[in-house]
Amino acid sequence: IDDLAKADYSLNSLPAVFQPFIDLDLKGTVYPAGNCSGPPYVAAPFTIPDQSDSMLYLAFSEYFFQTSSFAYYTAGAFNITIAEETCSYFNISTEVFGSIIPEVAKHSVTPYPVMLKLMATEIPIISLEQDSFTVEIQGSMEVFAVLPDSTPQSLFTMNIVS
Repeated sequence: IDDLAKADYSLNSLPAVFQPFIDLDLKGTVYPAGNCSGPPYVAAPFTIPDQSDSMLYLAFSEYFFQTSSFAYYTAGAFNITIAEETCSYFNISTEVFGSIIPEVAKHSVTPYPVMLKLMATEIPIISLEQDSFTVEIQGSMEVFAVLPDSTPQSLFTMNIVS
């Protein structure tokens, strides 16, 4: 898929060949790149509704999305740092946070640039229901003041559930 994850598509059973179509029962699993150990999920069988008005039908199971989430979480893809030098439109200072959070204003009288570290703290949970795709992410955000010597000084950490 990319540098962080790879996909393995294997047949669960022999192809079923019928007059108007071929049925391939594939199991798609996503692994962290360089690590093919089994993910902590079990693939549940599912069916797609019988239809015959298209040439190709493709269905993705919850298992496929769960293993994708596991692979990218394991590879650290859900951990990002946002700073002024890496993101030109990001220009938040301690002065902005100080106006919202009084404790920040007490500890940071001089306005300094801010750096955010966002991290998933658990594997994101992906659920598929009829007409719905849900992603639950638990994480944390640590906010740093970047001092004149480029040293980050932690201001606060908050837990996030979405």
